[in-house]
Amino acid sequence: MNNCCEKDKDCGCIYDVLKKILQLQQQDYDNDCPTGCDKPYLGPVCTSVCYNTRPIELFNCSTGEAWSFPYNINGTTGETSVFRIEALDKCCCTCRLLSLDPTSNQYTNTNEFATIDLNCVGAIRCLPDTSIDLC
Repeated sequence: MNNCCEKDKDCGCIYDVLKKILQLQQQDYDNDCPTGCDKPYLGPVCTSVCYNTRPIELFNCSTGEAWSFPYNINGTTGETSVFRIEALDKCCCTCRLLSLDPTSNQYTNTNEFATIDLNCVGAIRCLPDTSIDLC
């Protein structure tokens, strides 16, 4: 068994990236313009104001598989591995499940959430910034 999911593992690296993403989504950031997963703005350029979400995928440290969860939107069920970070508490993150609408190729929010222990996350993938309806 892979020991990366031990409770005493330091979750600082992934926590720091998720904290930056959460600040961006709450528009609590400064205006420098670097690039990368933790770039301090949403959208393709730092002057964009039309994005409110940086979708992410989190990968299990033991299996390497993306974490995924079932969801239900208006009677339609599915499974997703794409999330919007909503809250951080020590080594746990609360994520909103996002559904990809195949007709528009846009993400739709669900009103379903998952709390993931960051001690069990080995990697994060940031997807292109987008805007979702949060109401």
